[in-house]
Amino acid sequence: MTLIDILLPLHVIGAAVLLGTGTGIAFFMLMAVRTGEPRLIAHVSGTVVIADMAFTATAVIAQPVTGYLLARQAGWPLSEGWLLLSLGLYVLTGIFWLPVVGIQIRLRDLARAAVKAGIPLPDDFHRLYRIWLACGFPAFFAVLGIVWLMINKPAISLS
Repeated sequence: MTLIDILLPLHVIGAAVLLGTGTGIAFFMLMAVRTGEPRLIAHVSGTVVIADMAFTATAVIAQPVTGYLLARQAGWPLSEGWLLLSLGLYVLTGIFWLPVVGIQIRLRDLARAAVKAGIPLPDDFHRLYRIWLACGFPAFFAVLGIVWLMINKPAISLS
């Protein structure tokens, strides 16, 4: 068994976790918000925050580590076009994901406060939710692009 035999599955699992957890989080949050029920939204958004911290954050840290080690072991130069494009999309994903984490925490807190006060969700909740949703689309498509690049490793000249 070589180091690549260990790194490749870890890297693929990390990619699956990023794509799957991100998609699942978005789906469950969307479905909860559609109900308009503060108690349900508070519960689901609390779970979303935990899932993002436990799964997504772990994969976000593991991906560049396993990716770098895998590239080194496979002999791919880091200047390889598909690798550079993947890294660029990874950074783009992070630019959208980092604010989303903070927004999810704020959405959870606003929903919990509405439940505690026995009031409907405030306008701030709906405004932040729209931002959260808008940030999810570019991040999702960037991760899809990264997965496609990892699978296909196309010859891309960036010079």
